[in-house]
Amino acid sequence: MNTDVAIIGAGPYGLSLAAHLHDRGVNFRIFGRPMGFWREHVPASLRLKAEGFALDLFDPARRSTLARFCKERGYPYAPIGVPIPAGVFREYGETFQKTHVPQLQPCHVTHLSRTLEGFVVHLDNGETVMARNVVMAVGIEHFAYTPPAVRSLPPERISHTFDEIAFERFAGKRVAVIGAGSSAVDTACFLHEAGAQTFICTRRPKIWINHPPRDISGLKLLWTRFKKPISGLGTGWRSRMACDLPDVFHMLPARLRLRITRGHLGPAAGWVTGQVVRDQVPIWLNVDLQSARMHDNVVHLEFRDTQAGKPRVVDVDHVFLGTGVKVDVERIPFLDRVLARAIRTEDNMPALSHSFESSVPGLYFIGPMAAGSFGPLLRFAWGARFAARRLSARLGRQSVPQPVPQPAFAS
Repeated sequence: MNTDVAIIGAGPYGLSLAAHLHDRGVNFRIFGRPMGFWREHVPASLRLKAEGFALDLFDPARRSTLARFCKERGYPYAPIGVPIPAGVFREYGETFQKTHVPQLQPCHVTHLSRTLEGFVVHLDNGETVMARNVVMAVGIEHFAYTPPAVRSLPPERISHTFDEIAFERFAGKRVAVIGAGSSAVDTACFLHEAGAQTFICTRRPKIWINHPPRDISGLKLLWTRFKKPISGLGTGWRSRMACDLPDVFHMLPARLRLRITRGHLGPAAGWVTGQVVRDQVPIWLNVDLQSARMHDNVVHLEFRDTQAGKPRVVDVDHVFLGTGVKVDVERIPFLDRVLARAIRTEDNMPALSHSFESSVPGLYFIGPMAAGSFGPLLRFAWGARFAARRLSARLGRQSVPQPVPQPAFAS
């Protein structure tokens, strides 16, 4: 074996797990672009919905926090109430990697298959790695959802909200944004600011936009904190329980688990971009996209007004899809098809044990792919602490621990 553990993915989950395995002296290797999704698919100026305290990556000693990073770099920060730009979060993650996971190999995995002894990992640099265990920390990059109605459009006329991080080329263009969630609202805001003639179209009866934080104190603050306790997923008892009780969630019947995962913390947009969209961007509510086709060098969209029952049509130059993601094991491009079919799934997500292990022994999933088993916590960066602690304890038992001193941030 080349390694006991291969981690595929170098976002918050993969990096936090690697820091914990390093601390335990586990023999591991990790592959991926550090914070690659955040660099290549998220605009750097986007103000994140999560509060500052909920955007930490996790080393065992908790020395490399976002608060410490921002203080050292001179970036504005507060645990609550100061939206963190995605570019700052990405830079923080890259610094965390250099400090705690310097052995990261920034390469792509091209194929993963299983053998009698473990797993074979093929890399785009031509290297082949044998691993006894594999941890999939691939995030949501492979799971953008494209509705059937738009799949016949030319690729240059359609983008998922994952696809663009700069919007200047859309200045003066007519651009429809399909969707009602935070990614749709964020994209519509950036398009508007870039000078595009943009509007949002959604089947929903309204668009949910979070309220800006309020400055309250005294008894009112105590009552508000009791009624809507703060957690790493936001405010409210449901979010707090999702953070504090993932093992209880794991014991629920599959149908109930999946319904909660799909329904909790879905569409609400951040207040920073939401205010711009609410005030300045047209919003079409209760419209269901029926077809999209090219006509006279424009994209002809046909909607059905679900309240009036009448058609509604519009011609645009480009379409953005804020239609979210659908996690599906079969859509991981480098996963061997035989191996993929051996993974037991629930609603196309891997069904995982208490230790994040799939039905294939030695194959683990953390991050959003584990949300079906452990709940909404695993869809957010805040869940990386739970996953790193739990899985490093499991994998550490398979190796002889060699404690390693924890550094602070690399200079």
